[in-house]
Amino acid sequence: MSLEAWITAATVVVMFGALASERVPPAAAVLSATLFLLVIGVIDEAAALSGFANAAPWTVAALYVLAFAGDKTGMMGPLVNRLLGRGDKLTTTSTARLLLPTAGISAFINNTPLVAMLIGQVTTWCNRRGISPSKILLPVSYAAILGGILTVIGTSTNLTASGLLQESGQDPIGLFEITKVSLIPAIAGMVVLVFVVTKILPERKDALEEFTEDLDEFAAQMKVVDGGPLDGITVADAGLRNLKGIYLVEIERDGHMFPAVSPSRVLRGGDRLTFVGESDQVVDFQRSTKGLASAESEHLLEVDSPEHTFYEAVIGADSRLVGQTLADAEFRTRYQAAVVAIRRSGRRIDSQLGKVNLEAGDTLLLLAGPDFRIRSRRAKDFLVVLRIGGPPPSASKRAPFVGLLAIAVIGLAAFEVLSIFELSLIAAGLLIATKTVSISESGEAIDFGVILLIAASFGVGAAIETSGLAQTISNGLVDLFGSWGDLGIIFALALAMTILTELASNNAAVVVLYPITIAVAAEAGLDPRIMVLMIAVMASSSFLTAVGYQTNMMVYGPGGYRFGDLIKAGMPLTITLLITVTLVTWQLA
Repeated sequence: MSLEAWITAATVVVMFGALASERVPPAAAVLSATLFLLVIGVIDEAAALSGFANAAPWTVAALYVLAFAGDKTGMMGPLVNRLLGRGDKLTTTSTARLLLPTAGISAFINNTPLVAMLIGQVTTWCNRRGISPSKILLPVSYAAILGGILTVIGTSTNLTASGLLQESGQDPIGLFEITKVSLIPAIAGMVVLVFVVTKILPERKDALEEFTEDLDEFAAQMKVVDGGPLDGITVADAGLRNLKGIYLVEIERDGHMFPAVSPSRVLRGGDRLTFVGESDQVVDFQRSTKGLASAESEHLLEVDSPEHTFYEAVIGADSRLVGQTLADAEFRTRYQAAVVAIRRSGRRIDSQLGKVNLEAGDTLLLLAGPDFRIRSRRAKDFLVVLRIGGPPPSASKRAPFVGLLAIAVIGLAAFEVLSIFELSLIAAGLLIATKTVSISESGEAIDFGVILLIAASFGVGAAIETSGLAQTISNGLVDLFGSWGDLGIIFALALAMTILTELASNNAAVVVLYPITIAVAAEAGLDPRIMVLMIAVMASSSFLTAVGYQTNMMVYGPGGYRFGDLIKAGMPLTITLLITVTLVTWQLA
């Protein structure tokens, strides 16, 4: 093996190690690997920048705008309530009524924004019927994943594989071309999902229920005494910051609410201060603090109102909050919101919130004003933001237009009137031209971390191919599994992709394995195009971990799931997809 191949192999190992550790944003890890390979001389400038000139990342960006328009106009809202029905129980029938259309829609709408649309609707439906959202949120993510593998536009991974084929001078993947590999596995997966996975998922408490019941915490209101020692001084000078076991979440003054209390805010006589904490700590605080008069205590949920309400927010892998504490990030000032609880891996963190180093996937329970979701969307620090309680949003007058536009994109792509790249850009342009989505909103809609990751990963793939690493690995795989025939070789590649996509980014995984797959196909005499379709399907079939697929991370916090829940629920699906995809590919290749 050449020196360039050894360098590339070491770089890929370090890159996947960084991706698996979650300590750096995925895009940063892949871009760093590409830049290193460029500087060291393994690839040239053309190879390093080839992904940015490819249609794949720009197609994904345009489809993000289309999906955002569906979310903004409430296109999915009325549909969810009809699918789940009006019953008070979550039955196999109502579950199937939701999951099957979710999979169908996910085949044509990027599944990440689709799941973001569904989480709030499904959670509201469950809460109103006393059903634990954990019984259905993870199946919604799994159904979206299974639907996404049915078409080339169902997931960014499929579009990345299509872009790789174009890069090598071949035709892009047709809209339904991947369906011949994925249809039978998707059907088998849906059967397992409806009849097995939904039955074994445990009931978990959501963040608000856990906060109010498990730790016996409540909100207490106190008034600032007119002319007292606290009248006219700041919150910080009053000693109301960094309290032990209790914290100030809002101030009410003359009917106006200030849900994110700045340390520099000056207290006035008559201000009503709401504190949240453990009951014994609140009582002790009331007794020991001078200048505050006890007001009538109220249950935490009664703090909720149109002026300030509770939200759940899931921190994304690319968030600037990762690795920072709430204090370091100046969370209250930046978002005008007060965090009252943090949940990680299905369990509440009991230590002082201001000193907790935040991680990707953490779920924050916070109190904020009604415009918090808009502010948080601009910041792009959260995968999903859910308003707890309140009526579900209704569809706007623009929803039919967005729906027809999506149908037009699908139909014209199916008949190959125009390429998916051209159609997606036209759709995004029409949405902006008709002011359905503003230019600033289109920028908010696009996950630039994903776009950068896809574009940068092409350089890593080029290094694996040009350095000879792909040929070396393919020779080893054929020698190792060749005695088992084509079936053994296909299974080995499918298993390798399953492991890689669970450990790190699915887009990075498909780019890394692409040149190896092409080399293996040539060595074993298999159809290279079918083999590429196979690794694309397996790259998206991530069911075992939250980090493996973004939709899993999105539902992880709101569903109150723990690590073992995904292993237990995802293992039957992983085995089903691994076996069925291998057998179907074996017949086609």
